[in-house]
Amino acid sequence: MLRRLRRKFILVMMLLVTGMLALVFGVMYYFTQLHLETESLSTLQTLCSKPLIPGQVCPTESYLPYIQIQLDHQGRVLEAAGSLNLGDRGNLQRLADAAAAQKEQSGELEVEGLRYFFLRSAMGVRLSLVDITSERLALSHLAQSCLLLGLLSFAAFFLLSLVLARWMVKPVETAWRQQRQFVADASHELKTPLTVILTNAELLESGGEASTKNLLTMARQMRVLVERLLVLAQTEGEDQPPLIPLDFSQLVEEAVLPFEVLLFEAGLTLESQLEAGLMVKGRREQLGHIVPIFLDNARKYAARERPVLVSLARTGRQRCRLVVESAGDPIPPQELENIFKRFYRLDKARSQNGSFGLGLSIAAEIVQDHRGRIWAESGAFGNRFLVELPCR
Repeated sequence: MLRRLRRKFILVMMLLVTGMLALVFGVMYYFTQLHLETESLSTLQTLCSKPLIPGQVCPTESYLPYIQIQLDHQGRVLEAAGSLNLGDRGNLQRLADAAAAQKEQSGELEVEGLRYFFLRSAMGVRLSLVDITSERLALSHLAQSCLLLGLLSFAAFFLLSLVLARWMVKPVETAWRQQRQFVADASHELKTPLTVILTNAELLESGGEASTKNLLTMARQMRVLVERLLVLAQTEGEDQPPLIPLDFSQLVEEAVLPFEVLLFEAGLTLESQLEAGLMVKGRREQLGHIVPIFLDNARKYAARERPVLVSLARTGRQRCRLVVESAGDPIPPQELENIFKRFYRLDKARSQNGSFGLGLSIAAEIVQDHRGRIWAESGAFGNRFLVELPCR
C-alpha cells in the first residue's frame, strides 16, 4: 500500500511539473513569436510609408533584409529597392502575385520564407517583403532550448519527487506501523485475560468455585483495557467537540477527591496544593482523565516513604502547570520519553496488576490535543509527571 501511495505521489508530482513546464515554455515561445512578428510587421509598415528610391536602401531600425516593390493598380511590378535580392522582375512579379492571391493585407509566404505587407494608395500599390528566415531560425533554437531545458527539469524534478515521496509518506508509514503494532499489542493484552477467563469458566463448569475470583479479576482488567482503548479512540477522532472555557482548578480537585480513599487503602497518603480559579479552554471529559491516570500509576508503583503530592499553579502569564509527584524507584532517564508510548511498560509483568501501558499515552494524546506539553522527571525525589496547558 505504501509503495502504491509513493507511486501515486510521484505520478501526480510529475503531471503537475509537466503541465507547469509546458505552460511556461509555451507562453514564452508564444510571446517571443508574437514579438518577432510584431517587429517585422512594424518594419513593413514603416517601409511602405516611405518613398521608394530605386537602387537605394531605405534606413530602418530592423535587422531583417527587406525589399520594397511598387505595383500599379493591376498588380504589375514597376520598381523595386531594398537590401534583399530576390532575383529578376519575373520572380518579383511571381511573389507579388502569390501575396495578392492570399487576399490579406499582411501575411507570410511559407515556401519563400517571407512576410509581406500591402499599402494601397492613389499612386498604386506598395508591397514590402522581409526575410523571416532568421526569425524562424531563432524560434527553432528557442524550441530546442525549451525542449532540452524541459527534459533536464523533468529529470531533476523526478529525482526530487522520489525524495519528497519518501519524506511525505514517512509519517503515513510511521502511523501505519504504529497501527499494526497497536493492533498486535491490543490483541496480546486481550489474549491473556481471555485465556484465564476461558480456563476458569471450564473449571466452573466442572464444579470448581475457587476460580470465580480469577474470572472477576480478569473480566475487570478487560473492561479497563476496553474502556481505555475507547478513550484513546475518542481522543484521536476527527469529530471532536469544540474547546470551551472551564475551571481547571475545580476539575483537578474533583479528580483528586476519590483517590484519597483508594491511596489510603494502598497504604499511601495524598496531599494537594491547588491554586484556585485557573481557567483553560478544553474538553472536560478528556481533561478529567489526566489526574486519575497519574494517581492510578502512583497507587500501583509509589513507595510509602512520602505522600503523593498533586499541585496546580500558574507558571508564566498564560500557562498553568499540573504536577503529580511520588516517591519510588526513579524511572531511568532513557525511558522518560518511552513511557508515553502505547503499551510500553518498564516491567513487562506489570499487566498482571492491571497496567496495560495505555494510561500515559492517553494522557499525552489529550494534552497534545489541547495544545499543551507533557513530560516526566525522575531523581532522588522519585518520579514526577508534569503537564502544562494554556490558561487565562
